[in-house]
Amino acid sequence: MKVRVTGGGLAGSEVALSLAEMGIEVELYEMRPSVSTGVHQSDSFAELVCSNSLKSESLDNASGLLKEEGIKLGSKLLEIAHRHRVPAGKALAVDRVGFSREVTDLIESNPFIEIRREEVSSLDLQRVVNVVCTGPLTSPKLEKFLRQLFGEHLFFFDAVSPIVEAGSIDFERGFFADRYSEEGSYLNCPLNGKEYGDFWKELVGAELSEMENFSDRYLFERCQPVEDIARSGFDALRFGPMKPVGLIDPSSGKEPFAVVQLRKENSSGSLMSLVGFQTRLKWGEQKRVFSMIPALRNAQFVRYGVMHRNTYLNSPLLLDKSLGSKQHSGLFFAGQITGLEGYVEAIVSGRVVALNVERYLRGVGGLSIPETTMIGSLIEHVTISGRSPLKPVYSNFGLLSPVACREKRERNREKVSRARNDMDFFLKEWRSDRNDTEE
Repeated sequence: MKVRVTGGGLAGSEVALSLAEMGIEVELYEMRPSVSTGVHQSDSFAELVCSNSLKSESLDNASGLLKEEGIKLGSKLLEIAHRHRVPAGKALAVDRVGFSREVTDLIESNPFIEIRREEVSSLDLQRVVNVVCTGPLTSPKLEKFLRQLFGEHLFFFDAVSPIVEAGSIDFERGFFADRYSEEGSYLNCPLNGKEYGDFWKELVGAELSEMENFSDRYLFERCQPVEDIARSGFDALRFGPMKPVGLIDPSSGKEPFAVVQLRKENSSGSLMSLVGFQTRLKWGEQKRVFSMIPALRNAQFVRYGVMHRNTYLNSPLLLDKSLGSKQHSGLFFAGQITGLEGYVEAIVSGRVVALNVERYLRGVGGLSIPETTMIGSLIEHVTISGRSPLKPVYSNFGLLSPVACREKRERNREKVSRARNDMDFFLKEWRSDRNDTEE
């Protein structure tokens, strides 16, 4: 039976490549370029529309643990990401164009994948297995179908940061360093007290782009617009995206009053993005206000920040632990539409769903990934009915069950150790079971 994957983002690309690797024929539907999302810049698969960072690789960070688990589970896209990494301290950041181009080339050249460049407005639930990976930018037509199908639907709002040409930055007004290190990959643009005060005043008073039915109660906290953070208090930015902690300006030998960090967007370093500066300011206002940052006085913006509506399901009521529909056999979901927030979360969920689809086609039950692992805890969170209505979630140590340690850092280390051991045991059992089944 052919599998129809709807959506060519991170999750959909992971599902398609994973199923093809297993010898399963896939129809991959992607509506771009005939239908635009309003956020994507190209028609390539696995385009990163927000940051180019897949967050920390350190096992002191929950995202680092999730990456390790995803790689152990065989993720195709995480493997590709490492081939296109750009310097970003402890984070795994990628050249977004190179990353997307390789994913696209692999999909287009795969004999098991048939690409259909058209919008999907409904799903054939009788004759094909469906995997919906349309993410937060699900088209209105498919969204309408899903609302009619399930009757439960939620949404929130998200924002992305602007990108500037590196050649237009005044590097003499900044310095490269990572926190608590004299060297690093981030360009730090310091502001003194007066510069920060003037910037803050203009930012909180700047004009916003209007959005239909906008409400800040639907904002996902990790993508809160910088102007909204600023409105919560004069020093809010200095404890958030503009915090100077751990950064010493070599020109003064002191910690700046505030700092804006920029990160490379591509391997050549010709483009840089403002870290944590998601915004819904009008484009002209972005140019005016952000150019008040001394190092960005003459910055040329190649992409302004935008805000968009993000769509996701009330998964605890609708999905089981295979991320399959409780009501409709052969219907699976992966990525941010399930309520999993973040690039790596989308990628890993795509790998998990691909493995579960393969098992479904063989008439075998879904994977039982231990809840003590980061993958297992994320799936557990978005599929427990007691958590309805769902709020989008990203990997964090709070999802993992408690351990008997008092100090936070020690607790997290113990959780990581337990997760790694339990994942290794699960993989050993899973591979043994798979080998027995194939024989």
